[in-house]
Amino acid sequence: MTPNFEFGTPANPEQTQQLGAILSQCFNSPPSEWSVYLNRIGVENFRVIRQGGQVAGGLAVIEMGQWFGGCSVPMAGLAAVGVPPEYRGMGVAVELLTRTLKEIQAKQVPISVLYPATQYLYRQVGYEQGGTAGGFEMRLDGLRLSVERAIRAIAMQPVTPIRHEVFRDIYRQWAVQNNGNLDRNEAIWQSIIQPREQETIYAYLVGSQNQPEGYIIFKQDAKESEIFILDWVALSAAASRRLWLFLADHRSQIQKVFWRGAAINPFLLLLPEQTVKVRYLDRWMLRIIDVVKALEGRGYPTGVETELHLAVVDELLPENNGNFVLRVSGGRGEVTRGGKGELQLNIRGLAPLYTGLYVPSELQVSGYLEGTDNAVLAATQIFAGAEPWMADFF
Repeated sequence: MTPNFEFGTPANPEQTQQLGAILSQCFNSPPSEWSVYLNRIGVENFRVIRQGGQVAGGLAVIEMGQWFGGCSVPMAGLAAVGVPPEYRGMGVAVELLTRTLKEIQAKQVPISVLYPATQYLYRQVGYEQGGTAGGFEMRLDGLRLSVERAIRAIAMQPVTPIRHEVFRDIYRQWAVQNNGNLDRNEAIWQSIIQPREQETIYAYLVGSQNQPEGYIIFKQDAKESEIFILDWVALSAAASRRLWLFLADHRSQIQKVFWRGAAINPFLLLLPEQTVKVRYLDRWMLRIIDVVKALEGRGYPTGVETELHLAVVDELLPENNGNFVLRVSGGRGEVTRGGKGELQLNIRGLAPLYTGLYVPSELQVSGYLEGTDNAVLAATQIFAGAEPWMADFF
């Protein structure tokens, strides 16, 4: 790497504008959207790499949490990673990511997550697939529901003005049960409820305002004759049925509905037929920044009482190298250094094991880990859970 590259926050408004121009070019977005994104994330949360005062690339670091095993693990989300064409092929992106990860490590944040444009780049610095992010659609003209009067009687309360505080507690009750869901911060909520130019966002609570059982936030696309669900939660079967009925009631003017979420979705069990289509199915990537804090920060199955002897290799963050013993009891984990190293894997292999995206035997077949039969069995019990997924994009 060229030694005169510097790393840090944008040093002045000129560098902030340089970064905005780079990201607009990299992501093919209108320059007018840069100021909105900058205000939402905050200039202090951007990092740039410079050469001679000229910005050669940058990214955003969004600190929040992510739910695993019923616990919110502190997480640094990386977004808007961009390097202009004239600086590509020079190792700028790897250097930018390396310095960012070391800064995150110094702040003692256990994990980092991102959506990759290319896996090759992020695998170089220790990221690996962590969970799914799917987009699904369904035509409304075929949605014929047999609904009891009691379901129709459940109120749909419009929310105006739309404030995320109205939905936050309902969302948390839902998210804590779903591995990979975000423990959202202000910026993520604003990305959901803040309309773009010439957009209207609609929001409804399911049930009474005092004790709501769910909500839906959406926008309508007249050109595509589509409802785009930005966020929806149902805490009961009745609320789930009411939401489907609410959507079906739009079918005279709306042809289809789209949402982001999990392929294994309990809402879908309530549909009369398998009419949902997959528009896309992507994977987000996760990087373990601190092995000890990450393993101790997540939750585990409450009935599991065992220990796992790990041997971890991390070429970028050497503090993660070595043997660790993870002892699980009462739904929590305790980590000490040492042990027999019966399950060997590098930092990339630890990511999908940690999230539960792949079971140990699958990672073993893929060459991501090696271990004794007892170690593989212990890991299978410890990291058992529902498939990790995320509906939010950042």
